[in-house]
Amino acid sequence: MAISYVDRQALSVLAPTVTKALGISDAAYGWLGSAFAFAYLVAGPFAGTLVDRAGARRGLPAAMLVWSAVAALHAVAPGFGALVGLRIALGVAESPSFPAGAQVVQRALPHADRARGLSTTFIGMSLGGMIAPPLAIGLATRFGSWRVAFLGTAALAALWLPLWLAATRGADVRAALDVHPAPRSRVSLWRAATHPAMRRGLVGLFAVVPASALMMAWEAKVYVRQAHLAQGDLTFYLMTSAVLYDAGALLFGDLASRRARARGDGSPHRALFAAGAGFAAAGMATLAFAHAPFAVLAGMSLGALGRGAIVTLANSDTLARMPQRAVAAAAGVIASAQSLGAIVVNPLIGSVVQTRGYAPIALAIAAWTVPLAIAWLAWPARAPEG
Repeated sequence: MAISYVDRQALSVLAPTVTKALGISDAAYGWLGSAFAFAYLVAGPFAGTLVDRAGARRGLPAAMLVWSAVAALHAVAPGFGALVGLRIALGVAESPSFPAGAQVVQRALPHADRARGLSTTFIGMSLGGMIAPPLAIGLATRFGSWRVAFLGTAALAALWLPLWLAATRGADVRAALDVHPAPRSRVSLWRAATHPAMRRGLVGLFAVVPASALMMAWEAKVYVRQAHLAQGDLTFYLMTSAVLYDAGALLFGDLASRRARARGDGSPHRALFAAGAGFAAAGMATLAFAHAPFAVLAGMSLGALGRGAIVTLANSDTLARMPQRAVAAAAGVIASAQSLGAIVVNPLIGSVVQTRGYAPIALAIAAWTVPLAIAWLAWPARAPEG
């Protein structure tokens, strides 16, 4: 997961140099981000279905080899049109990554440990986002070429592949990861997308989708406009919220696994979910009234802690209640739904911020979080499957 985020973030890290070298305008650059997002959105559920059939032990390295090749081809892109095609190809090629990771967690770990295990995949995403800037910029600076930087980041697959092969060569691991259902017992993509556990899970996840959109795409702008910081002063603030997101994922994933092991009944982690939603809503409400840098940081940190908790708990709970033979397809649906949410929410944030600033949108996001969290808490949960 970390390597997938390095490869997808490399372009945004190198954007000032790449756009200048290829004569790409800011408006055109925006379409490059949309190209990846839409490709990931459309391909996610189908990629999950393929992973369910092939198994993650073989499917994950195959996907990584393809997306690394596509990432490396960015180094020879002659212009905007080629980059659009490559971003679409990268979105499609990376779409099996989260479904495969989720399937590994579900097949390799006992039920009680899955929340803790799933939280590590989210840490990988965040870690990749943190690694990408120093790695890509360092390579471009060292070799004097942004094209070399794309080749260097894509080469990370060569470091990971032998580790994966070594970790999965044991007979017990193959037995766990390569269990394939008979064709007649497979769950269709439509059934996975409309499964009662999926509907409930998406309600929980959408409680923090607007907060995620604000913090992932607009956090730097909030510090510059609302706290009057210069862009060069943002590293500490942006890194702090990233670390707090990781802390929320790890802490609440660990607490959920401990509770599941102690109770052994597969009941939802309602108290933990309520606490995470409370942190997320409180963070957004704090942000609405914050103007000093550390006050903005407090709001961002609370929001990040709550987001990490909700994403971990909602995903692990949903996947636990899905049929085991449809876990990867379900993960693909989840990833696509979150991408769709971000695509819809970001323009709304932009239109409000442009005329009224960040306070109204932060309060609206806080208000949005509460009823959806309550709906998830009140929704009857099906017994875990598999």
